[in-house]
Amino acid sequence: MDQNQLKKLVGEKSVEFVKDNMILGLGTGTTVKYMVDALGKRVQEEGLHITGVTTSERTAQQAKSLGIPLKSVDEVDHIDLTIDGSDEISSDFQGIKGGGAALLFEKIVAINSDKVMWIVDESKLSPKLGSFPLPVEVIPYGSQKVFERFEKKGLNPKFRIDPQTNERVRTDSNNYVIDLYLHEIDHPHTLAKYLISQVGVVEQGLFLDMVNTVIVGRQDGPEVIQVKR
Repeated sequence: MDQNQLKKLVGEKSVEFVKDNMILGLGTGTTVKYMVDALGKRVQEEGLHITGVTTSERTAQQAKSLGIPLKSVDEVDHIDLTIDGSDEISSDFQGIKGGGAALLFEKIVAINSDKVMWIVDESKLSPKLGSFPLPVEVIPYGSQKVFERFEKKGLNPKFRIDPQTNERVRTDSNNYVIDLYLHEIDHPHTLAKYLISQVGVVEQGLFLDMVNTVIVGRQDGPEVIQVKR
């Protein structure tokens, strides 16, 4: 199976965990797109009643087109489960997210969720975080100064550029993304604290001690891993 088939498998597997009347966090990314498609099918064919809380405008548009009712995170009193992708997962189930520039909304929805599930193909698994560049969302004003601080600290920063426009990528909150090319992160909790303490940083893409279930797309089928937290 190719990567897209693996993503489709885990997307479809994840919606088996969705129960009637759930408030469901809907993540962002290529794997999540398959999940939302499978969820829309259950809504249409089974009359499944759910309320979606989306983490990006892209996911919101897809969910609306499939007839999934939506509310903002501020309109619900809880979120039962959030299903999202991950750009990298370490062997101790820490994650890097933000490859789709939605890390701020993804983290807001995740920390307000009773349970968090990540759905990935097996290529996203690493012994240690860092092979995927770590995204940091920064406000435009003063962003060059933040960039220079990261450079001095040896974090190998690069502003994320949209290849189609050659302009800096803007998030749904109109911020920039600085990607840190670290290769290996030895102390993710220490790094997370440093990054979020920098004035001008809105959020950073280390998702630590957060996930409860991981579904991994493997050649012999999806593997469901329950993470002890």
